[in-house]
Amino acid sequence: MLQLVLFNLFNGLIIGAFYVLLALGLSMILNLSNVINFAHGNFLALGGYLAYVLIPYIGFWPSLLIAPLLTGVVGLIIEQTMIRRIYGRDPIYSLLLTFGLAFMIQDACRYIWGVNGLPLATPPSISRPLSTEFFFLTGYRVFVVGIVIVAVAALFMFLRFTRMGMRIRAGVFDLETVSALGINVKLLRSLNFAGGIFLAGLAGVLAGGQIGLNPNMGDSLLLPSFIAIIVGGMGSLVGTLLGGLLIGVAAAITTVFFASASDTVIYVIMALVLLLRPRGLLGEEGIL
Repeated sequence: MLQLVLFNLFNGLIIGAFYVLLALGLSMILNLSNVINFAHGNFLALGGYLAYVLIPYIGFWPSLLIAPLLTGVVGLIIEQTMIRRIYGRDPIYSLLLTFGLAFMIQDACRYIWGVNGLPLATPPSISRPLSTEFFFLTGYRVFVVGIVIVAVAALFMFLRFTRMGMRIRAGVFDLETVSALGINVKLLRSLNFAGGIFLAGLAGVLAGGQIGLNPNMGDSLLLPSFIAIIVGGMGSLVGTLLGGLLIGVAAAITTVFFASASDTVIYVIMALVLLLRPRGLLGEEGIL
């Protein structure tokens, strides 16, 4: 029984790590640009497929960095050609645009790489179990947790200690004042959007090595990532981090005792948080 609980707990931690990366990117874009990016899960899939293309030529380790960067570049191009045209409008416009964009990216992946699942090759050195007793504790899973910790720490350091990060945080508080101070708000939004998409691409590469690739792989992660933002609190990246881990682990633990309720518990947590603390666990408008 203990082994089963630990197995599901660690699975929940891994899924929660994917939620965290996806939700942090969503939160960055939403906080600064007020854009509801329904195509975020499809950028995740795109990052995984780009790594699949690159690995035979440059190997897994360079692909882990280059594939998310390329995904971020694609996001930057889309932001400059499509997304920026709806800034300042009702959020329903961003919802409709990104909803259509999601289908476009998904169909493009399906056309190029097919509808069937594809394996993403990971180095044999990190693919083996670390223990015969705890067979589920593989080097790759530990590696995923480590990479997510490093990525989240790097994001928070960027936002706290770099000039661009401070401008993004200030823009969340009051974008008009930031613009009045002579800061290029268009560039700020573009780089912030690309950064959010980079995190989605990184999640795609890591998730591809764990669950494989398919054009719909981001769909099952997208809605829980939105819920993680709501649970953690709108405007709070720390809250988003907490929310992603909370719902991932809660769903996994529920699977041990009541498997059919593993998805339901996520919505129960959201409902309880909204009833007891409507702004989320750490939510406060305009706070990163």
